[in-house]
Amino acid sequence: MEAILRQRPPLPVRDGLGPARLRLLGGNVYDELQTRFGIGAKVLAGEVVLPDGVAVDDTTTLPAGAHVYLYRDLVDEVEVPFDVPLLYRDDDIVVADKPHFLATMPRGGHVVQTALVRLRRALDLPELSPAHRLDRMTAGVLLFTARREVRGAYQKMFAEGGVCKTYLARADGAATVALPATLRSRIAKRRGQLQAVEEPGEPNAETCVEAVGAGLYRLTPRTGRTHQLRVHMASIGLPIIGDPLYPNVIDVAPDDFGNPLQLLAQRLAFTDPITGGDREFVSGRELG
Repeated sequence: MEAILRQRPPLPVRDGLGPARLRLLGGNVYDELQTRFGIGAKVLAGEVVLPDGVAVDDTTTLPAGAHVYLYRDLVDEVEVPFDVPLLYRDDDIVVADKPHFLATMPRGGHVVQTALVRLRRALDLPELSPAHRLDRMTAGVLLFTARREVRGAYQKMFAEGGVCKTYLARADGAATVALPATLRSRIAKRRGQLQAVEEPGEPNAETCVEAVGAGLYRLTPRTGRTHQLRVHMASIGLPIIGDPLYPNVIDVAPDDFGNPLQLLAQRLAFTDPITGGDREFVSGRELG
């Protein structure tokens, strides 16, 4: 995630959601939005604006690569029937104990049913923003910034590895390596593919795996690649229980919440980049 702040969007957060930012192919804006998305009516209604906040109309022509902003139309989503309790809140940060099945932030078909939108609405904090991300299937400690002014400092802390993260996982199988072990590999996640894969090349992912007992493992990642813990555990014969992607892709109905991934972001510890004090947050959740 970027450690620097982007330019403030020209439209405010509305009901927990910021505006969508669309990159144009170039030409007449009305024609493009109608052809690509069927939303030309938004142009006619004055609901599509330029980065400076000026509304476009049906005569506006822009070059390829230009951007416009608008509020997306929401579609019905399957409600995730779990709360998002808070572990801590002050003027700078909000720390939540995210449940399984709830995405961190809007993406794809998950928009309203995300931790970000739910908390923005519940706490009336339109500038709330995640400092890092947890997979939708992973539960546990998730840190948000409450004010735009401090966002970059916390995002930079995560991006530069200034946070000690501890996960717990339950897994089946027998390890193919002696534990504890530090796993290093190159992991790539390509657009359009559900699984991340290990490939030859310079390692970009590192995870320490320790056996705690009775099928429970402590995972300490030193990097944050997409699906890193799930890939590394499957690679040593210990696929995490409830994983619908590793080692094999399993089709799960959107409203099936009965078999959560047994992976928990159990602890975050760091030196606060604003106050300089030591911080530690521990999830109140337990793996089934």
